[in-house]
Amino acid sequence: MKTHLGRRPFSAMELHTLYNGYIYGDFKVAREQAKHWHFWLPLIAYYSGAYSDEIGCLTLDDLELKNGILCFNFHTNGKIKARLVPVHQALVDAGLNDFIAFVKAHNHSRLLFDLPAKSGRYSEKVRIWFTGEGERAGYLQKCAIPTVDQLGMKTAISSLRLNFEQQVRIYALQANSKDAFNYLMGFNEYPNDKFDDTALLNNVIQQIRTINPQLHWQRFKLRQSH
Repeated sequence: MKTHLGRRPFSAMELHTLYNGYIYGDFKVAREQAKHWHFWLPLIAYYSGAYSDEIGCLTLDDLELKNGILCFNFHTNGKIKARLVPVHQALVDAGLNDFIAFVKAHNHSRLLFDLPAKSGRYSEKVRIWFTGEGERAGYLQKCAIPTVDQLGMKTAISSLRLNFEQQVRIYALQANSKDAFNYLMGFNEYPNDKFDDTALLNNVIQQIRTINPQLHWQRFKLRQSH
């Protein structure tokens, strides 16, 4: 029988470490081949609850304005439902609009244009970069965060979805809307395809705790080699 180590969310201290790591600092590590998606994907994952494949598939057309609220349109995962997730203000503060303008100026259609697919999936490249493979250390190891804890629980890029779920569950229930929670998670428990109250969804999303308000994409681009 195949054993399966369960996933766990990152602790508050681990989140602090992740988003204060070298990607979000002022210096590159030795032999680093910096990509724009290294900066954006962990942030979008934390603030949207989306899987890395969904984020990798995002096109500029998937950034939709609904009732005056900018949203990600996630619709590429067969296991969970399509959904509009409002963009958290922290992503805007981190330079998302500047990055979108950069992507447009370079005539790319996909938001994370420099994230390549491997075996037809974006998540493979993300997994190797984030958690490592074989002798190759990933971002987690470089941040001194274990991929498996003492209880045998794994951390991976998908752990950020669990952090999202923890927070959204609380804020949606505080807003007296279990439907908002199920919709934002893409769960089948929400029976409809659309959620009309975008303002409610936005209210829930904006309450997600901001991690490192100092980080910015321009700072990422200006990082220097040691």
